[in-house]
Amino acid sequence: MTTTAQTTTQEAAAPAMRGSEIRRHELAAFLRSRRERITPEQVGLPRGVRRRTPGLRREEVAQLSAVGVTWYTWLEQARNIQVSVQVLDALARTLMLDGTERAHLFQLAGATDPTPATRCPSITPALRALLEQVEPFPACVQNSKYDILAYNRTYALLLCDLDEVPAEDRNCLILSYTHEQWRSSIVHLEETHRLMAARFRASMAGHLAEPGWKMLLKRLRTQSPEFRDIWDRHEVVGASTRRKEFRNRYVGRVTVDHTDLWLTPDPGPRMVTYTPADEESRERLEKLHDIALRGAGNCATSHE
Repeated sequence: MTTTAQTTTQEAAAPAMRGSEIRRHELAAFLRSRRERITPEQVGLPRGVRRRTPGLRREEVAQLSAVGVTWYTWLEQARNIQVSVQVLDALARTLMLDGTERAHLFQLAGATDPTPATRCPSITPALRALLEQVEPFPACVQNSKYDILAYNRTYALLLCDLDEVPAEDRNCLILSYTHEQWRSSIVHLEETHRLMAARFRASMAGHLAEPGWKMLLKRLRTQSPEFRDIWDRHEVVGASTRRKEFRNRYVGRVTVDHTDLWLTPDPGPRMVTYTPADEESRERLEKLHDIALRGAGNCATSHE
């Protein structure tokens, strides 16, 4: 016999169950629509003569995403199954989803994207043109958690070949703690690490519940014992303009003044510029810009 309390609990849970079911059906429809718009030729598969599906078959999506055909079929049938973020990431790549579509996929699946898109509405064509106008000085656009959202050609070669770094790894914290070439390019690495972690902690106070911030912190603590040690000191500092020194592989040591140009009233996206602190650094940055224009791959030797 069902008690009044049990009935009340079931009634309260019903809207959540209905919401979950709706999301599963929306997810299934979304996956079908994305699958049907991709031709076999786009993913390197032969079309064949008996193809009835306007786009990819279910088994083709499953194969390209390295998941089971039956499991993927259940997903398109809105079955109540668990979907890992790794599988969602594979499906997003297979189905060639853009940033907005990828975010929609993860939201429908009730999951948090481990590598959220680094595109930002602030990165307009006008801002990209401004980054180019700053050349030969290095400049980039970062958000408050150090994601590099856009950069000019000189910045691309300042600390490493940034174009070779996957988009999800273009974060100054990740690079300075885990990327050997980036690390070796920072002259005062220990001080830089301390200040970056302290600034990150100060900024994170306003974003403690946001998944992107929590995932970045977890990744840093997992991949870098050095970061864990600094983070556990609970140091905080605010934004500051200061001098920096880099050891560039092509032109040698450069000394620059770091300036943040905030793009909004709030401390969110900012344009970071590095202006030369002396004439020798100016000449070396001009040389680095020339190298970037010619293509760094054509430069076989590094500056010692």
